[in-house]
Amino acid sequence: MYTTLPPTGMRDFLPREKAVREFVMSEIRDEYKKSGFTEIETSYLENIDNLTGGDGGENTKLIFKIMQRGEKLEKLLAGDAIHADDLADYGLRFDLTLPLVRFYANNRNELPSIFKAIQMGPVFRAERAQKGRYRSFAQCDIDIIGDESNLAEIEIIQTISSTLKRLGFGEFTIKISDRRILKAIVISSGFSEEVFGDVAITLDKLDKIGIEGIRKELNAKNYDTAAIELLLEKSAELESQGLEGIKEMCPEGYDNLKDILDVIGGLADTFKIVFDHTLVRGMGYYTSTIFEITYSDLGYSIAGGGRYDKMIGKISGIDVPAVGFSIGFERIVDILISEERQLNNAQKIALLFDDQKSISEVVTAATKLRQEYDIVSLYRMKKKLGKQLTQLDRAAYTGYGIFRSADEAIEVKPFEKNE
Repeated sequence: MYTTLPPTGMRDFLPREKAVREFVMSEIRDEYKKSGFTEIETSYLENIDNLTGGDGGENTKLIFKIMQRGEKLEKLLAGDAIHADDLADYGLRFDLTLPLVRFYANNRNELPSIFKAIQMGPVFRAERAQKGRYRSFAQCDIDIIGDESNLAEIEIIQTISSTLKRLGFGEFTIKISDRRILKAIVISSGFSEEVFGDVAITLDKLDKIGIEGIRKELNAKNYDTAAIELLLEKSAELESQGLEGIKEMCPEGYDNLKDILDVIGGLADTFKIVFDHTLVRGMGYYTSTIFEITYSDLGYSIAGGGRYDKMIGKISGIDVPAVGFSIGFERIVDILISEERQLNNAQKIALLFDDQKSISEVVTAATKLRQEYDIVSLYRMKKKLGKQLTQLDRAAYTGYGIFRSADEAIEVKPFEKNE
């Protein structure tokens, strides 16, 4: 049965929405390039082993898998023992980091020793569809590959900050931590290194379920009660002591963060940067620095990322330092649309004419107007002019003109805006 609706979790975009999306994408791309990042494009499809064999965290459970085809599929279906995982050979990418890692491993000899990459495009996750959660959404990433120093983090954080300010998000907070710090806290509390990842996933929920929720979940996993209580005690101490509280426990993490906080803190004007030891980030491939950005009273971050020094080595066999940051494009667009912000000053004009006029003269007049205005679009004038003008106003035209003759100047009138 045919339907006019897009598949569940997917979206179509009206002209106004598409215009906002293109504007935001253009602004982000331009600001990224100002800091020396260069744009690449990677495949939407990835080999299923690449998608499932990494440290994508919960995202590996949300892969859109593509079934094998033709003889291969028939041979599998004819077998006695068949597993659902065997039916797929490709999948849609769930983020832009894994494709970048594969891209770099494949093209390393043709890239500079320190590679500053831009990736912008759709990713796909088989989420449970609900408001604000989509199965296809855009990401806007920058990554620096090949620089092991925290200059990479500083440059990326500065670039993301200037991008958000350019988009009108000046008063934001950058939360920063180091996974080595969290690991030191967890292990010193009596947990084994093997369960660190599982404990970290629970701690990542602190802002959602609180201390009691963390205690309850860790107890439900049958971890040692004394270790749980010591972990929560250490966490509370760091909450009051701040960065200085981890100087002796994790000196490498302390030195790394102090450098970044000092430099970015000196650049902060409308925004601020703070140490948050409870920050985890969901991806298991992060090795040290992690960060995310919150804005206003929203219950979610609008950007996030971190360092992943071991990920390239899993594909190429040679570890290469890397760090990346991604702006939450969809969340930025949703905020701009909901707040009805004025995004640009483009002059978009509708030139109206009636059927009695020469099309050649009308087109010539429109061509001349385009030398003065950004956009000029032709429309045949309707009998109900008032209704037509209302529709043009809703379509984001800033003004209109009526072609009367080739010898008569066209008066462009602005649409009146109700304040």
